[in-house]
Amino acid sequence: MECGPVLPDSLLLEIFLHLPHRAVLSAGLTCRQWLAVSRDEFLWRELFYSYYRIPRCVPRHPAAVSWYREFKRLFDCIPCVEVQTLREHSDQVLHLAFSHRGHRFSSCSKDCTVKLWDTERPDGSISLVHSSSMRQFNWGYTQFSQFNADDSLLLVSGVYLGPHHSSSGEIAVISLENYTLLSRVRNKPYDVFGCWLNETHLISGNLHWIGNMTSCSVLWLNKAFQDIESENVNVVKRLFKIQNINASTIRTVMVAHCRRHDDPDLLLDYEAQSQARRQKGQQQRQHRPLLFDLGTSGSEDDEDEEEEEERRREARPHAVSAPRLPQPPTPGLEQVIHSRANVGAVELQIETHVARVMGRAHTKAPEPAAEPADAEDKTYLLFTTGSLTYSPHQIGIKRIKPDQMTTSGPVLGEERSSDEFFDSLDHVIDIHGHIIGMGLSPDHRYLYVNSRAWPAGCVISDPMSPPPIAEEIDLHVIDLKSLREERRSLRAHRAFTPNDECFFIFLDVSRDFVASGAEDKHGYIWDRHYNICLARLAHDDVVNSVAFSPADQELLLSASDDSTVKVWRSPRMVRLAAAPARPPRPRNLLPSWLSRKRSSTSGGGGVNGNP
Repeated sequence: MECGPVLPDSLLLEIFLHLPHRAVLSAGLTCRQWLAVSRDEFLWRELFYSYYRIPRCVPRHPAAVSWYREFKRLFDCIPCVEVQTLREHSDQVLHLAFSHRGHRFSSCSKDCTVKLWDTERPDGSISLVHSSSMRQFNWGYTQFSQFNADDSLLLVSGVYLGPHHSSSGEIAVISLENYTLLSRVRNKPYDVFGCWLNETHLISGNLHWIGNMTSCSVLWLNKAFQDIESENVNVVKRLFKIQNINASTIRTVMVAHCRRHDDPDLLLDYEAQSQARRQKGQQQRQHRPLLFDLGTSGSEDDEDEEEEEERRREARPHAVSAPRLPQPPTPGLEQVIHSRANVGAVELQIETHVARVMGRAHTKAPEPAAEPADAEDKTYLLFTTGSLTYSPHQIGIKRIKPDQMTTSGPVLGEERSSDEFFDSLDHVIDIHGHIIGMGLSPDHRYLYVNSRAWPAGCVISDPMSPPPIAEEIDLHVIDLKSLREERRSLRAHRAFTPNDECFFIFLDVSRDFVASGAEDKHGYIWDRHYNICLARLAHDDVVNSVAFSPADQELLLSASDDSTVKVWRSPRMVRLAAAPARPPRPRNLLPSWLSRKRSSTSGGGGVNGNP
């Protein structure tokens, strides 16, 4: 339809600039002129920055084609609509993991099962396809799982039921062809979790105490299954041996296959944005992030086994990164306190000093870089560690070389010289807070880290008395190309568990978004480019884990202490699923064309003409 008196476009644009986006979209349905003005790029640029409260120094995403479509992407493509609740677990659900194809995902729970789910049903719903209980192997619960690169094997990590103060775990490998158990590997402490190095080899951990506050962590490379040649071929090899001081240990290992990043999945100039933010000031980091109402608008288009003596010598708090247990305090913490009651503070300081000196004397020197930083692809082992206190506050980075990626060759570090006990770390990044979660971007360029910050300027004088931690969770971003932290901390989620009981909050990263659980009974989603929180996902209890489908980032899962797994889809996908199917177009056009031709040539061309 056409309007009566026509307003000038400039005046109409000025009016639209004072309207909310929903009103602008509705006004665009009035007439052609109003529709054209309602799609003006300057208008949607202003609506974009004002609605999402993004600092003007942040440019539009380089891949965006228009401000209108970018507004619509953030508004309509966030997986924030609950479409299904899975209730097959009977206890807290601790972790979720998708297959690389996205056709399956696994869930781990305090009910000591690992379950496999199908995401490719014709009706779009998710269904349970297999469940394995690990209680027959003396497990207390399952806590983590991961598919290998070709989705043929599933790594499942759990807590092993041993003596009261035991911190042992175990890793199982399950075939996804027939769901048979292929191997089991001891893993200590259990919050190493374990991870795949490649399709056939996985990494596990072991811990040896060599003093009251000093230990060494050994990382092992294990073949995922034994074959007919196993009697003659190594199936396990020591990968690294690293010294720990001040009651800290290595935990939460993961592998990053870092490419040259000629085409990163996040098209963002971090240097330029960081510089712009420093010039702008820090005020935008102080305000509480907004959460946006992502409702739909009708006017938008559809587009070895441990010795008993060693168990008695365990002396560290292991549950710092583990899921909450209702009964015990932190495993090992009581023993550390008892040990310290019988050993004076001076003796402990001397032990730490001697450990540092011995470490420097018996640690293998890092090998000099033989090539420029961008000369080749690299594989890094990433893990949490510490040097000041038992709580994990540092990210350790150690490069894995190609000749170390197989169990063939020397065993148990036989290639070492006799005076080199330990391996050095290539890089350490201090987070200045208690690390409670890590996740990699799809291209392994960026590492996202959940932490609860220590007070600014705090000094740690007692390793067993770490600083108090904040309730707010900071989500840090580390660039694995430059091996440094980008000053782009995300914040909105919260945690309340005290320092000595702190546990893991798993997060996940897709191409455009990052999501995390929280102890405030919600999951959260942020945009990676604009650094803003877009949605909260409600549960009835703590949200432990979230996972994006690698095949479709508009599908997200969340797992909670309320024993459920919730399935979330974007408003756009929900709307498309609800829309009636369009009738199929005729494929054979020749008969209809001939019919029209005959009709036009008969009876003088009239549709009602007589033959």
